Amino acid sequence: MGDQILKYELRGNVAVLTMDDGRANALGHPMIDAISAALDRAEKEASAVLLLGRENRFCAGFDLKVMASGREHVTPLVTAGANLLLKLYTHPLPIVMGCTGHALAAGGLLLLSADLRIGAEGDFKIGLPEVAIHMTLPIFGIELARDRLARNHFTTAVTQARVYNPVEAVQVGYLDQTAPAGTLAETAFARASELAGLPQPAFRNTKRKERAATVKLIRDTLGDDSRTFDGAAG
Repeated sequence: MGDQILKYELRGNVAVLTMDDGRANALGHPMIDAISAALDRAEKEASAVLLLGRENRFCAGFDLKVMASGREHVTPLVTAGANLLLKLYTHPLPIVMGCTGHALAAGGLLLLSADLRIGAEGDFKIGLPEVAIHMTLPIFGIELARDRLARNHFTTAVTQARVYNPVEAVQVGYLDQTAPAGTLAETAFARASELAGLPQPAFRNTKRKERAATVKLIRDTLGDDSRTFDGAAG
């Protein structure tokens, strides 16, 4: 099933992962498992990773069917999602994301876990709308946002649940730059190729030190916070 919803292509020294479930690229267990396995493979054969979505859709968040099915299903899914975000956030290779469209809730968190984010220009929505839809953002989401978003936009983006267009998302910190939708994939690939040239182990060691405090806080609180995941994340 992973092969159907996530394409893996090795282009030179860049592993290009393309999410496409035919719908909104929701993060259910199949997509989470497929991305995790692809990251393991990339670590063995690539020097950087590029994650893309389908046209007009990057990721709409956690699978809503699971999120509406009760705590016994929600907690494992959101925990798996948190572990995937940490895997991206701490991956020894540079992680570049080409945001091909809407990126909401866990889709916004995916962007916050990457090293470089490029968004398609267009009428797309990017952000963390959890509070606006009666959900409490988990600690791992808050801390990723605290680390990556501009300080003067943090409360508005997180607690006030503001959603942004791609140009605004650059100012806020969800994205680093935008590109025309028709050239997004190649622009993102070019940037991934640049980052692939950074020397190792200097890159992975510095990345680990840069993010150590955030990672420790998330891991220390994940178990207790998971008790609040019933309707806690979108």
